[in-house]
Amino acid sequence: MQIDTIKQTILPALMQILPADAILSEQEDLHPYECDGLSAYRQTPLLVVLPSSIEQIQQIMKLCHQHQVAVIARGAGTGLSGGALPMADSVLLSLAKFKQILDIDPLARTANVQPGVRNLAISEAAKPHGLYYAPDPSSQIACTIGGNVAENSGGVHCLKYGLTVHNILKLDIVTVEGERLTIGSEALDSPGYDLLALMTGSEGMLGIIVDITVKLLPMPEQAKVIMASFDDIYKAGNAVANIISAGIIPAGLEMMDKLAIKAAEDFIHADYPLDAEAILLCELDGNTIEVDELIPLAEKVLLESGASETRLAKDDTERAKFWQGRKSAFPAVGRMAPDYYCMDGTIPRRELANILKRIADLSKEYELPVANVFHAGDGNMHPLILYDANIEGELERTEEFGAKILEACVAAGGTITGEHGVGIEKIDQMCVQFKTAELSQFHAIKAAFDPAGLLNPGKAVPTLHRCAELGAMHVHEGKLPHPELPRF
Repeated sequence: MQIDTIKQTILPALMQILPADAILSEQEDLHPYECDGLSAYRQTPLLVVLPSSIEQIQQIMKLCHQHQVAVIARGAGTGLSGGALPMADSVLLSLAKFKQILDIDPLARTANVQPGVRNLAISEAAKPHGLYYAPDPSSQIACTIGGNVAENSGGVHCLKYGLTVHNILKLDIVTVEGERLTIGSEALDSPGYDLLALMTGSEGMLGIIVDITVKLLPMPEQAKVIMASFDDIYKAGNAVANIISAGIIPAGLEMMDKLAIKAAEDFIHADYPLDAEAILLCELDGNTIEVDELIPLAEKVLLESGASETRLAKDDTERAKFWQGRKSAFPAVGRMAPDYYCMDGTIPRRELANILKRIADLSKEYELPVANVFHAGDGNMHPLILYDANIEGELERTEEFGAKILEACVAAGGTITGEHGVGIEKIDQMCVQFKTAELSQFHAIKAAFDPAGLLNPGKAVPTLHRCAELGAMHVHEGKLPHPELPRF
């Protein structure tokens, strides 16, 4: 069906479901929705709808299913893998109006929230009860909890407290046919298959998340952070493994290399050491006795691992400043080049030093600088490749560079994503990580929820034909090309 025909068919029906100001159809209104945080790829959707009730979402899904029109769900648009990239013949369903915290139960330590609630807003609402929501992505001031569930987001404190999947109890979803389902329960476990884990990280391909119950944790009695400086980035990488081997599980264990340190210091003035090749931020939290015992042990391990200096934040203000620098690393690096490409791969901690060396070698090969920022404690790395999209061919070289980093992660026993999802960005690298049998199972699960493939089509799971095609290209060209998509 032609795009104009689809629009003429479903627009009048949508106007029976939603008020006129909740439907965007003019080009100038659609442009803000043409990409997420992966702005190199852009596509204007057919229509954007902004429902304000679950019943409206159900009606929209029934309508689109009836007419076989694709639907892409969108939260705040902060994703970095192109997961919310629309299609020209798709309806983009924005959940921006679903921003209410419906209930906080301090006794059960839970919060019931709508998908458009900002991550940080949950902790702010829970704070008067002495509680907080643990997963804290760097974009937590803007990203929404629905998007966090869709991508299984992490954050700087996920080493000790887990990813999103470990911190939610129940979801309500709307299926592609418009049916409302409840998955999970407010108990710690529920019978049947663990569909809650299946939905978490499903990237909008299995259903529309409309209601979320999250776990809340008591605020720790005390938290202290050590900043350790290293004159060699590989020593810093080995120090991470040594900390864990010593039986110390920090709340957060983050690494930044020299380029990321300089960017953050120029931006935030966190009093980072500009002469260091790398720093580690090691935060320990819990009761006062526990923290006071662990701090000197952690400092000892860091110094024995080659740290040239360790500095304990003198108070909560300095501790917050240390973390502000780390959480501002992405926008800070953005000031150093016209563009940067944010990678997201995960490796075993023991491989950190080896992968850092591989990235450094690739940086020289491609003549593109890299700022390395890591959730080092769980091996989730975020190399930021600096480039200039105005130079012909440089984006393509950057993508090729990034693909080799992800392939190196897989070769080291890791995975192509830690928290950003696959989206369109890494869909070809799925062919590197998984074999035909696994990919066939992924397609079978997708078909069970969405037989016609209308929910966020073309994302996360490549076709077997595509992988076979890439296999031949991999042999002949030595690389995996990026899928052909609209570029900016």
